[in-house]
Amino acid sequence: MLLPRLSSLLCLAGLATMPVANAYDGDENIKSIPPYLDSDFQSRWFDFGGDTIIRADKYIRLTADRPSQQGWIFSRVPLTATNWEIEVEFKIHGNGNLHGDGFAMWLTKQRATQGPVFGSTDNFEGLGIFFDTYKNNRPGTSFPYVMAMMGDGQTSYDQAHDGKANELAGCSARGLRGASIPTKARLTYFQDKSLTLDLQYKSEDSWTNCFTLTAPETNIAIPSVAYLGFSGETGELSDNHDIVSVKSQNLYSVGPSSRSSRGPSADSGRVKKTKKRKGSWSGFLFKTVLFFVAVAGCYVGFTMYRNKQRYSRF
Repeated sequence: MLLPRLSSLLCLAGLATMPVANAYDGDENIKSIPPYLDSDFQSRWFDFGGDTIIRADKYIRLTADRPSQQGWIFSRVPLTATNWEIEVEFKIHGNGNLHGDGFAMWLTKQRATQGPVFGSTDNFEGLGIFFDTYKNNRPGTSFPYVMAMMGDGQTSYDQAHDGKANELAGCSARGLRGASIPTKARLTYFQDKSLTLDLQYKSEDSWTNCFTLTAPETNIAIPSVAYLGFSGETGELSDNHDIVSVKSQNLYSVGPSSRSSRGPSADSGRVKKTKKRKGSWSGFLFKTVLFFVAVAGCYVGFTMYRNKQRYSRF
C-alpha cells in the first residue's frame, strides 16, 4: 500500500533491503526489512519528510512524477565508521519525455532539513553526491550527470550551472534514467586515503567507475560525525525518484580483499566476524578428532608395551 506523507517525522526501520539495510561502526546495526515501518507507522532509524511516501513492499519514493515536489529521508544515527562502503539501489523514471530534476545522497553534519539543493539544505557541511537529470546551463556535458561536492558549511551550490563551480569529481551517465536493469551506486571511503564512486546502469553486475579520489591531492575529509540521507526534487519537469535499497558495511583494509560479500540483510555490518566463524567449527572438529586419535594411539601403544613386558617375565 502507499503510505502518505506524515506530518510528524517518522523513522524508517533502518533502510536494508528497502530493504534499506545499514551497518554502522558501533554497538548497533541499523536494520530495515519490509515493510520498514512498525504497527504504529514508525521506524527506529530514519526520519523522512516533505513529499516522501513509502510503498512498504517496494521502495521509498522521494518525489512522485509531479511538478514542484521535494522529499527527503535521513538517518537518526550518525555514521561513525572510519572505513565503509554504501551501496544504493535506486530508480529514476517517469512518463514524460522531459524530466527533472534529480536526487542526492548525503553524508553531512546537517540532517532532515528541506531546502533548494535537490530537496535538501544549501550551505551544507560534508559530502553531497548529486544525480542530476536536467541540464540547466552546462555546455559540453551530457546528462544525466553524477557529481560530488564537498561542502564547507558556507559555500552555496552553483544551481545556475549545475554545480560546475563546486564539482569535486563527476561523470556523465547516459542511460542511468529509465534503465531496464537495477541501477545502483556504490560509494567506498577510506578515511584520509580514498573516495570511490562506482555505478551500475549499463548491465547487471557490471560496475562503471565514476570517479576515484585520493588524499592529499583532493580534500576527501568527510566529517567524523555524518548523517546518511537522500533527497529528491522536481520543478516544472518531474520524475519518480525511488530509493529501493541501501546496504552498508564496515571495511577493515584498503584493497579489493577488504570488500566483504554482501547479503540481502543488514548483517553485512558483521561480515568480518561471520567470516571468522566460518572456519572455526571445522577446525575445532578436526582438532578434536586428531586429539582422540592421538589418545587412542597412545593407549594402544601402552597396552601393547604392557603386555610385552608381562610376557617377557615368563
